Amino acid sequence: MKRLAVYCGSSLGASEAYKLGAIQLGKELAKHNITLVYGGSSNGLMGAVADTVLQEGGQAIGVIPRVLFEREISHKGLTELFTVDTMHERKAKMAELSDGFVVLPGGTGTLEEFFEVFTWGQIGLHQKPCGLLNIQHYYDPLINLFDHMIEQKFLQEKFRSMVLIEEKPDLLLERFYHYVAPTVKSYD
Repeated sequence: MKRLAVYCGSSLGASEAYKLGAIQLGKELAKHNITLVYGGSSNGLMGAVADTVLQEGGQAIGVIPRVLFEREISHKGLTELFTVDTMHERKAKMAELSDGFVVLPGGTGTLEEFFEVFTWGQIGLHQKPCGLLNIQHYYDPLINLFDHMIEQKFLQEKFRSMVLIEEKPDLLLERFYHYVAPTVKSYD
């Protein structure tokens, strides 16, 4: 695993624990020589994880849409920064550059990015691990929704199991190293 995409909030959130989790993840990425691929912002959790990776001697690649770059929120100290025209291009470029996907706390944009790569994994467009860093149980409601989807026969258990969930970055990365993708979704 050489590069991981990290999806997370452009704000810090209500709890200091979210920022601390982003910092811990940044340290683990640098420690394992894993390049960060993320949305390119200097703000919020995105900025915290990128700053930490860079401070720890790691590499950080940003992918930012022109509309956000022009608002001067792009991180100025990155190893590399790609500027793209649309949010769609941003997600595609991040997925292309990455060997897996980590999701920290965030809002609707973070969830939208996660659900796209999760869905792509189900239909076989990639065989890369997807993981939720469940800091302070932020994603418990989403995990409960997955269970409800399974009960209601809208999500197969093998795809629910695709989502690796841990509260600590080191444990999540360890599970990424051992990830085996399930068989592709069928409609039988």
